[in-house]
Amino acid sequence: MKILILGGTLFVGRHLVEAALTRGHQVTLFNRGRQAPDLFPEVERLTGDRRGDLGALRGRRWDAVIDTAAYVPSVVQRAARLLSSSVDHYTFISTRSVYADPADSGEAGPVATLTDDALRAAEAIEPEGPSNASLYGEHYGALKACCERAAEEEMPGRLLVLRPGLIVGPFDPTDRFTYWVRRIARGGDVLAPGRPERPVRALDARDFAAWCVQRIEARTTGVFNAAGADGVTMQSLLDACARASGSEARFAWASEAFLLAHGVTPWSELPLWLPEKLNVFLETGNAKAVSAGLTFRPLVETVRDTLAWDRSRGEPALRAGLAPLREAELLAALAAPGR
Repeated sequence: MKILILGGTLFVGRHLVEAALTRGHQVTLFNRGRQAPDLFPEVERLTGDRRGDLGALRGRRWDAVIDTAAYVPSVVQRAARLLSSSVDHYTFISTRSVYADPADSGEAGPVATLTDDALRAAEAIEPEGPSNASLYGEHYGALKACCERAAEEEMPGRLLVLRPGLIVGPFDPTDRFTYWVRRIARGGDVLAPGRPERPVRALDARDFAAWCVQRIEARTTGVFNAAGADGVTMQSLLDACARASGSEARFAWASEAFLLAHGVTPWSELPLWLPEKLNVFLETGNAKAVSAGLTFRPLVETVRDTLAWDRSRGEPALRAGLAPLREAELLAALAAPGR
């Protein structure tokens, strides 16, 4: 197949390119050329701007498009409209955050909405950098839902919408999963958040990418949640980090009440931890995706590969996680007599 990938040089996008090439497809990338311009020298590159010049896409034909990098509906609409007569299948990478009610996150669950004013404000943002989702704040999920609708309007009957939850693995720009991999490899006493048995679904980006390409090959349409395997808990995830690195780290489990009382910021300061009422984000089911062929490698393999990648890049400062001094203060408070 001839596959056009909008984006394709960051985390999920680069894994999609690798998955498509592994399966023998011909890939074209369309992006601004600002991120990893030397990546995939064997792949055709078209340079342009989805908010501006789409000229490089005109007069071409592909079997399928994968849209990895859209956050506002006008961007989706422009590209999809231009390509509507040039492609047979369109995949939009959305998010599990589209759901209006976190507890009603089946594929048919209602999605979030936003006001016209909020939409106009979001459309005015010029995204930049490797983690653009944070720019849109509380409206991120609703905007992605609007993007889904825009794609469906331009590509009726030809759209595959994938709504991933927590995606992890090498090249993750958020550093959320990487924090735990690196921190546990370092050993010593590690502050561990919430209940050890709290469910956590973490999906390796390579498993997600391989499955996405297979669904494109099958011309699958419709909406699918995509999440990690059943049965993973915070305890088993941290244990996998220890096994993969040979670490003898000791976990000091801190309750939700303790963490909130000490002002710990969920998700960013302590990645993968959310207050119990919000943890449904990490519990979203994926039965429909599994029935459509989604498979999972062992978690310890994901950890091992993430650790190797992190070390290969020189272990730079992380974008998420506790600073060592902050963790030491929290550990001391947790161990204080009479607590």
